[in-house]
Amino acid sequence: MQEERNDKLMLPDEIIMSKIYFIREQKVMLDKDLAELYGVETKALKQQVKRNIERFPFDFMFELSQEEFANLRSQIVTSSWGGTRYPPMVFTEQGVAMLSSVLRSQQAIKVNIQIMRIFTRIREILTNNLSIKLEIEEIKKRLANQDKNIELVFNYLDELIEKQDNPQPRRSIGYKRKSE
Repeated sequence: MQEERNDKLMLPDEIIMSKIYFIREQKVMLDKDLAELYGVETKALKQQVKRNIERFPFDFMFELSQEEFANLRSQIVTSSWGGTRYPPMVFTEQGVAMLSSVLRSQQAIKVNIQIMRIFTRIREILTNNLSIKLEIEEIKKRLANQDKNIELVFNYLDELIEKQDNPQPRRSIGYKRKSE
């Protein structure tokens, strides 16, 4: 029964994932996207954050520089930015989690849980990719060592073939007869 109630308000994961950006070496979400997902106005979200600013240290939330904002706008290429005068606030995973303590609507709570699960899934995917890359590097090292061994075997074979093609005259072994 609990699962059914949660599913009614759930958004497709792809929608949420498309709103996660990589800025300043961090996965972040924009204030306008979060406001849309939570069903509140961006202005209201920003007001709540400013009223509770002590909950949002720099590693939880920061504003984009004008250059970052311009770069982001050019990447997204939508007219939804409208007449935004101020660079957006961006929230790290911890900042998004903290938003649930200042935005208390049922929709905000449910969407927030879903966002946290997606961040966790992204982290797991990245961790799995890293472990796969490490395994590949280990295999490459082993193959490199085997290649050296194989190369050594081929060098020995080449030497044997060369010796076979250019045989040295053999010395006779044993007694010589006087007549020879």
